[in-house]
Amino acid sequence: MDKKEILKYVDHTLLKQTATWEDIRVICDDAIEYNIASVCIPPSFVKQAKEYVKNKAKICTVIGFPNGYNTTKVKVLETKDAINNGADEIDMVINIGDLKSKKYNDILNEINEIKEACNGKILKVIIETCLLKDEEKIKMCEIVSNSNAEYIKTSTGFSTNGATIEDIKLFKKYMKEGKEIKAAGGISSFEDAESFIENGATRLGTSRLVKLIKGKD
Repeated sequence: MDKKEILKYVDHTLLKQTATWEDIRVICDDAIEYNIASVCIPPSFVKQAKEYVKNKAKICTVIGFPNGYNTTKVKVLETKDAINNGADEIDMVINIGDLKSKKYNDILNEINEIKEACNGKILKVIIETCLLKDEEKIKMCEIVSNSNAEYIKTSTGFSTNGATIEDIKLFKKYMKEGKEIKAAGGISSFEDAESFIENGATRLGTSRLVKLIKGKD
């Protein structure tokens, strides 16, 4: 695939605790210049970024990030605030303890409550694959498939590992047709990115690819 075509799949991500507005502004400029799917940024920058890009780029933000153990009420309030501030897409983290405890209905209900708070905007569900057994990943494929969310997503990038080709293949096998897949974390080259796309990912969360194309990495 052409590099510019691959960049259309990218959520250009900057979620470091030390991120400043100047850092966020740079990735917003990148998103406009390279026709990137979205910028994925901390909630505190959403309003300023939305005003800055003037609808020339989409703004994605994170909810319950990175650990997922906020209460559903807090996650819903976070989501409503992000949408009111101009977020176009929401990436939420599940309560992994609930999954380990087999509280499957609680997870499904939380996803759907957050999706309702999205007010029609795209919702991606981060399941943090590196902390899960294969049977838990398969169960999350079932739950997300039966939810109102559009995407299942591998990782926050803040845990022990990121996306793997094996997990994308597993998602592709078990997700219901029509649901989307986002690979995030550890995508370090255009070759990696192309492999993830070829195996079923329809969105990529990474900060590296734009740096590569700008010759800064």
